[in-house]
Amino acid sequence: MKPKIPFYYHILLFLGLSITFYLWDIAVNNKGLKFVFSSLYFMFNTSFVLSIFVVYLLNFYIFCYWFLNKKKIVLYVLSIPVSLLIFAGVRYFFQEIVIFEITGIHNYAEKSREVAYYIQDNFFFGLPSIALSVMSYLFWQFQESYKQNQELLLENKKAEFQMLKAQVSPHFLFNTLNSFYSQLILKDDEMASDVLVLSDLLRYVITETDKDEAILSKEIQFIQNYIHLQKKRFEDQLYLDFSIEGNYDDGKILSSALIHFVENVFKHGKLNDPEKMAKILIRIKDDFLEISTFNHVVEGEHYSSTGIGFDNLTKRLQYTYKEKFVLEKTAENNIFKTYLKIPLKK
Repeated sequence: MKPKIPFYYHILLFLGLSITFYLWDIAVNNKGLKFVFSSLYFMFNTSFVLSIFVVYLLNFYIFCYWFLNKKKIVLYVLSIPVSLLIFAGVRYFFQEIVIFEITGIHNYAEKSREVAYYIQDNFFFGLPSIALSVMSYLFWQFQESYKQNQELLLENKKAEFQMLKAQVSPHFLFNTLNSFYSQLILKDDEMASDVLVLSDLLRYVITETDKDEAILSKEIQFIQNYIHLQKKRFEDQLYLDFSIEGNYDDGKILSSALIHFVENVFKHGKLNDPEKMAKILIRIKDDFLEISTFNHVVEGEHYSSTGIGFDNLTKRLQYTYKEKFVLEKTAENNIFKTYLKIPLKK
């Protein structure tokens, strides 16, 4: 997860750091105001703080994101000497090349500018940039995680409220459907089977969709039941290629993740034209699940209406799988495609 931080935060942080550094330097070294406000003193100290700022940003946006974000602690520790080496190079460029060209004065004495000594000395001075970037990154990552967690809790509460509104005596509903099934089984086997499918589908919605995880086999059975009833609605005018590849007996996934894609195909897709057949493919392979959909868009439909659902699904996926998922959607030339790849949990 990459923390979303306004860039001015970094600027304000280093303005405060610069002021603190100047005040500390004045107090420790007992320097007079005339020296403090001299252009040479200002240039050397500003270039030092600027060097820290450059490496702070580099470490924050690259090494912390590459390694700390993915909990690769060993790799991050190995990246620290690289950051410090970059700090030494940046400081050398600012002070011993740029400022020397302007003033003709070096910050380091000639012997101290030898490569080995200069790098060793600046490994110490570069440590604040590493420490600041790590603390800032972890702080903002915590804030982002907390914010996402609170948003998910709020969304779950809203979903629970909506479900409670919809659950008008579910036991009465199931008993009624079972009664219909008992009466129809002797008269119309096909309709009785459809009632049973509807009962299973509703039972799954009421009892399973409020959970964080779902058993993959049950989730796919739910989708199969959903498509079965949709076929009844379309009669013989449903042109949909639905297929499943791989073994889905084991594994768990994020609850209600797959139905989002299937529902969108039926809600917005053009499904009654044999020349514009829609496709839904679920593939299970190498401990990963993939679902991809393809459909032509009904004229006048705008997929922006599904933006809230897609955004909510994205947040749930980020919270559950971190960086271990792929989610894509494309809309072009009245054709809509989606793709999701997530790891399976045992």
